[in-house]
Amino acid sequence: MALEQLSDVVQRCQARPDDSYTTEDHDVFTIAGRTCIEEGNSVQVLSIILDEKNQEIVRSMGWNLLPPLIQVLLKKDNKNLPQCLAIFNHLLETCRPKELLIGLLEQLEQDDPDTIAESVHLLLNPLQKVLLCLGSRKASSLGMTLSSVLDQVAKLPLPHTKDQEEDDVFSLCRCCTELIAFIRPFVQEVRLDLLNSEELSESRNNVAGGQDKEDELRTELLKFCMKTLSHPLLEVQLKDPDTLAVSPLRNFATEILNTLSAIGESLTSLVYQPLLKRKQLPGFLEEEVRYPKESLASLAHLVFVHHLAADTFPSVYNPVFCLRCNMEHTCLLLSRTEETRIQKGLELYEKSLVRVVDGSLPADLLEIKTFLTVSQNLVKVMTICPRHDLRIKGLKVFQLSIDKFDTEAKYNFFQYMLKTSGHSGVEGYIIKNIKNQIDLALQPGNSNTWFEGVHLLPLLRKVLSLPDGPETDLLQYLDRVMESLNLLRYLVIRDKVTENQTGIWTELYKIEDTFMKPLRVGLNMSRAHYERELHNTMESKKDKAKEESMLSVSVGDEKLPNMTSQSQIQALHSALHTFDMIESVLVRIEELTDVRENL
Repeated sequence: MALEQLSDVVQRCQARPDDSYTTEDHDVFTIAGRTCIEEGNSVQVLSIILDEKNQEIVRSMGWNLLPPLIQVLLKKDNKNLPQCLAIFNHLLETCRPKELLIGLLEQLEQDDPDTIAESVHLLLNPLQKVLLCLGSRKASSLGMTLSSVLDQVAKLPLPHTKDQEEDDVFSLCRCCTELIAFIRPFVQEVRLDLLNSEELSESRNNVAGGQDKEDELRTELLKFCMKTLSHPLLEVQLKDPDTLAVSPLRNFATEILNTLSAIGESLTSLVYQPLLKRKQLPGFLEEEVRYPKESLASLAHLVFVHHLAADTFPSVYNPVFCLRCNMEHTCLLLSRTEETRIQKGLELYEKSLVRVVDGSLPADLLEIKTFLTVSQNLVKVMTICPRHDLRIKGLKVFQLSIDKFDTEAKYNFFQYMLKTSGHSGVEGYIIKNIKNQIDLALQPGNSNTWFEGVHLLPLLRKVLSLPDGPETDLLQYLDRVMESLNLLRYLVIRDKVTENQTGIWTELYKIEDTFMKPLRVGLNMSRAHYERELHNTMESKKDKAKEESMLSVSVGDEKLPNMTSQSQIQALHSALHTFDMIESVLVRIEELTDVRENL
């Protein structure tokens, strides 16, 4: 039935003038032709398609047969596969490019990962062939095609392990490799145009229209490169050559960077864009749309962490300049919540810092907002990131950044972090660094004005204080309190009363009033509270009727999690032990100050 309908409509159309077919002709040809292919009558359809008398009909309506043809080609096991492939190839040769493009892109849209990879594999070459037939009118069509393909590729799972990438279990690597082959002729076209640009400019009046078309093509390729830098390249962790000798994803990243260079983009300018003024470039995209910040951050990571295209970077830029440029990229990556971006932000910051000489970054850099914002982002990574390895990495990079500051910058940085971090563990870590800097300043020949004497005292006043006075939650602020006590103990031991290099002895009476006495009061209050809670809990345990019940105990304004009485007792004993530890250090400091003041 369908075959008869197809034959009838073809005979009817043969009698019509070229390209004057009715809507009914199109509908009957489409429905009957698709049904024939689906029912396995591909041999007869191929005969009709190849008939010389039907070529104008095929040119006008043949593209409507693409959906069932592509389904057969994707399945591969159909007995009519050779005939369907022959029909498909003839349509590519005969039909109008614009209609073919629409039909092919419609069939590219899939949901199943396996089908996505196969459809990309099947359709990229035909799409390339169709686009090349469009001549100078292909820029927008190329952009639409690349966007559609990347949207499909984004649905594929990412390989996370060496084996997954090596075996290409998700076919992402194959898709990326085929994408590079797909864009190659268009990149070559733009490259040749750029090489001839000087000659074209001499006769611009004659070729201005053509030049605009080439600028549009270049813009579409730039958009493609920027999009791939964001996904998949920002999402995956590239393997080093030592780990995976032949890495398809690493090769893909290299090709994207090569493509950027080939279409006239300076990788150096792209990476250093935050500090270098860029010239106005032709095209219809605004600066931040043309060069998305996340894509530029990904590019910087590829260059500085994986050393891709590193040979194209001039060596005249000093490490501090490189650090300043990369701070924008680092700030962006560390501000994200995705673990892959956080990891890449940490890696980029670390690589930018290691080339800087220790103690060389001046204090005026802290006037640049990103230096402080990156530190705040690092605090978030160190304290709330779910992944333990990233928290440890964040602490390592945080310390590395401290090491690079000169003494004045360290001093200002410590003040800033004590004021803004809002986390006892971070504050304790900063106080430990302050102690190390004071110890260094007290070494013979290492004297400096920032960590002794007049400048040190304001910093000590910030450190040797309780956030909420005697009512400070000593368990919540344990890290800060213990490091403050350790610092004070170190100062009264290390700095002699007769020398008083740090000024601690002239300040001691204030420290006793603002820190030591309130701490003593707070300790007594906290211990009394927890001893009372311990007594009540132990009493309740004696009641056998309540022995197995769940208890809820409040400490301060917060309720401890429900637990058995035995677990509650252990927690309360632990808190009391902590208070004993704080008191032992406090008592030792009081003994030292009493002895030395009486000398």
